[in-house]
Order: sequence, then structure tokens, then C-alpha cells
Amino acid sequence: MGYNTKIQLIKRQKSEQWYVNFPAAVAQAIEFEQGEIVEWIIDDFQHLVLKRSDVAVAKVKKKLKKPTTT
Repeated sequence: MGYNTKIQLIKRQKSEQWYVNFPAAVAQAIEFEQGEIVEWIIDDFQHLVLKRSDVAVAKVKKKLKKPTTT
């Protein structure tokens, strides 16, 4: 299932800034945290790869682990 997203551009006198917003459902499914830093990698003209830090991934994995009971 995909989510359509509009690319936005803010032009200023001396600069421009591009925005891509994630739908809430995507951000929640990925378990983003507010202020999290990610890295964009350009794969080709059709694919961007969003890479999270190892620390962020470790936090999510730790949260997903179920405690073992004996």
C-alpha cells in the first residue's frame, strides 16, 4: 500500500527549501521520534532511501523485544 505525498517548495530571496511530509500512518508505523535525524541516500532518479541511525534502530528493536518468562 502506498501513500501519495506532495513535494513542497518554499522560495526565499536568497534560498529555497524543499519539504516532503510523511503521512502520520507512515511515521507511526516506522516509529519515528520527534527530532530524529535521518539520512537521505539517492539510489537513482526514481528511488530515495531513508536511512536511520543505528542508535534509532536499536531503540525500536529493544522496544519490540518481548521479555522472556521462565
